Parts: sequence; structure tokens; C-alpha cells
Amino acid sequence: MLDAKITPFIKPLLKPLISFLDQQGVAPNHVTLAGFVLGLLAVPFIILNWWWGALCCIIFNRVLDGIDGELARYQKSSSSAGGYLDICLDFLFYASIPLAFGIADPINWGIPAMVLLATFIGTGSSFLAFAIAAEKFQIARPQFANKSFYYMQGLTEGTETILVFLAFCIWPQYFAEMAYIFAAACAVTVVTRIAGGFSTLDKVERSVKAKNAREHQA
Repeated sequence: MLDAKITPFIKPLLKPLISFLDQQGVAPNHVTLAGFVLGLLAVPFIILNWWWGALCCIIFNRVLDGIDGELARYQKSSSSAGGYLDICLDFLFYASIPLAFGIADPINWGIPAMVLLATFIGTGSSFLAFAIAAEKFQIARPQFANKSFYYMQGLTEGTETILVFLAFCIWPQYFAEMAYIFAAACAVTVVTRIAGGFSTLDKVERSVKAKNAREHQA
């Protein structure tokens, strides 16, 4: 919900760093991998209850995630392979944070962590499944025209997820409550994405079939 609104404000802030990385010969995929490794370091910190260390790792992960795509566009090296690597590692990172909380306190946090992970599967699968179909039919993506594939919006997107992750680290004693609330919001996203995606694809397919029928008759 917030990604399209926040992205235009973040891009100008990253330009000096992107220019510096380009001068140093850093490749976008290297930034993607570095961000993923830093993000995964949050897992042992969470298990050990080192909350500020985990919070810093999550922030660094998100900063580097914002840089890799912009660096690729700056270097004119954007690719489907890079976009694929980025989204795969993003979803693995997202899943690692609830998993870490579940491991840290399985008695109190295990079930809410599993519930949250289940809804993450729903948001991720509905997102990626529509992206495949959108690519097939070349559906326009005005909010994220520079992305490697179609970004389907929803109530819970990357920005909301990271804000919740940061809240988990700042107020870990309320992890269970926040996890259930965010899982409910993710469930809303899943329902709206499936309904909206089905409706959109159904209309596109009907339009394509009608066009093909007219061309065949002509």
C-alpha cells in the first residue's frame, strides 16, 4: 500500500551512494547478495534476543535492497536474472524473521510465527503468480514501470512488512499480538489480490479471445 508513495522520496536520497558504488565498479547483484547476507544476520541476533543488532541488520538489508535496482538502472544493466535473484532473496529474508522469533521462544511465539509465515506464503504466491500472467499478456504496470516484473499492490507490501519487523525488534514482548494483527492484514491482501487478479486476467483473456475472433472473421 505504501511502496508506490514512499519510493519517489527514497530514490533521490540514494543517488550519491549509487554514483559512488558505480565508480567503485560494484555490480547490482553483489549488492543484492550483500543485503541478503546482512538481513540473515538478524536471525541469530533475534534468537539471542539482541534486538538492536537485529534491527540494524533489517535496516541495512532494506537500504541495500533499494540500492541494487537503482544501481542496475544507473548502469543500464537491468536484467530479468537480477530481478529474479532479488525477489527470491527478498522472500527468503521475509520468511526468516518470523522463523527466528518462533525459534527464539517456541512456547509463546511459535504459533503466531507459523500463522504469519502461512500468510506470507499467500501474499508471495498471489504476487508472483499474477506477475507471471501479467508478463504473458503484457499488462501495464504504471506504478512500478522500472521493475523487472509486475508488482501487484496490496494492503501489505514491502514497506509495511519492514515497519512491522522493526516493531518486532523494538517491542518484542508484543510479538504475538503484532504477528496476529499483521497476519490478518496479510490475509486481506491475499483475498483482494486473488479476487482482483482473477478479475483482471479474466477480462484480459476475454478481450484477447474477442479480438482473435474478429480477426478470424475478417
